[in-house]
Amino acid sequence: MGTLSRVDEPWGEVGRLALARPLAESLAGSGPGVIGATGGSGTRVLARLVQAGGMFIGTNLNPYEDALDFGLFSDRWINRTVSGARNVDAETVAAMLADLEAIVERHCADRPAEMHRWGWKEPRSIYLLPFFDAAMPSFRFVHFVRDGRDMAFSENQNQLIKHGAAVLDQDVLELRGPLQSIALWNLVNLRAAEYAESRMGDRYLRVRFEDLCSDPAGTARAVYAFLDLRGDPGDAARAEVKPPKTLGRWRSEKPATVEALEEIAAPALTRFGYL
Repeated sequence: MGTLSRVDEPWGEVGRLALARPLAESLAGSGPGVIGATGGSGTRVLARLVQAGGMFIGTNLNPYEDALDFGLFSDRWINRTVSGARNVDAETVAAMLADLEAIVERHCADRPAEMHRWGWKEPRSIYLLPFFDAAMPSFRFVHFVRDGRDMAFSENQNQLIKHGAAVLDQDVLELRGPLQSIALWNLVNLRAAEYAESRMGDRYLRVRFEDLCSDPAGTARAVYAFLDLRGDPGDAARAEVKPPKTLGRWRSEKPATVEALEEIAAPALTRFGYL
């Protein structure tokens, strides 16, 4: 299914090189807060919640509130650096750091003074979590998770299309679509959780989509506290959180299909409280 070992070893050069110029004090003291997930998790609602709390997530966004410049960063670097190679060479790391520095500068150039926090929402940032963490000591990560059985039947399979061949073993790539999808969900989310829980401490927050739907105010309150946001999270949640009809769609699938999904993704389904 892919390996969970050496999740941060390829990034040994990042800590040595670091950003050519450290984040300005005004930026390091106010961010970044980053929202990452596997595709189709419902991160758009979370992006709207944090914006309501005074967090700047950029102006160059798509309709899903994804920061497009960071999306291009993902396009350029994910497959080159997460395909299982033991180490990412220093030249590549230096190029990534220079790229990141330019994007952050451009991203924050239009930040209004009243937006006291900053960050971005680009779900695929989850693939480069160890890199971002090593590059920016003030980095905080919101790991958004939705039940992988639902995700297997999402219309949004862009991450599988773009990165499946880079992160999944060949035998998995020969499975049917939903089985490939949940294999990717299992691997990517477990890698993120294992890295963040062992390395990031209180700079890591995991949020389940289902919890946001069942307890919008309470979940929003935890996000606001984690990112040091302002305003009433309950009001923001009431305005933004509307559970979709697709919630729990896996329950209408054939039992044999669900059983196969659960066999593949049992580690993550169990770890995140779905089994």
